[in-house]
Amino acid sequence: VIASLGPKNVATTAEIAEGWEPIFYYPEKAAEVWGESLAKGKAKRDPALGDLQIYTTPALAIGDDVDHMLEWVKPHLALYIGGMGAKGKNFYNDLAVRYGYAEEAETIQDLYLAGKKQEATAAVPDELVRAVSLIGPEGYVRERVAAFAESGVTTLSVAPLAADSAGRIALIEKLRAICD
Repeated sequence: VIASLGPKNVATTAEIAEGWEPIFYYPEKAAEVWGESLAKGKAKRDPALGDLQIYTTPALAIGDDVDHMLEWVKPHLALYIGGMGAKGKNFYNDLAVRYGYAEEAETIQDLYLAGKKQEATAAVPDELVRAVSLIGPEGYVRERVAAFAESGVTTLSVAPLAADSAGRIALIEKLRAICD
């Protein structure tokens, strides 16, 4: 399994790897952002490898009162979009731009690189966090799981957001019921 983001790296991954693990996977934008690269790589793929498996790692919180959990995810997104790499050379920032968040990505990066990490975190759009995670009521999470599957995701390797082990296990059990 290879984690890759850039067009050439994704094409190579689709050609040679058993699995691909993109970070911050946005199902509704996947074909637009990675479709061409995946197609190029799959065209050269050895059939003996079988189908490319796609693994994603969305944050998970299921319930009617979990919107506050979006705030748990924002620092992680801010770090990657704003603080990984240099201005003009940050693959995660580029990904946010490709997802349609050019202004927000620039703001997040400017704030983060200026040492204003809290402000950078606050600048991460809720919409982006929702798009790359499974946070919301059960019906909403069910819709998101379907969106991930429809976009080609074969495995959800979730990060359950709970205060303790029992809470994390309960979230996994809820997700298992949704996926059955």
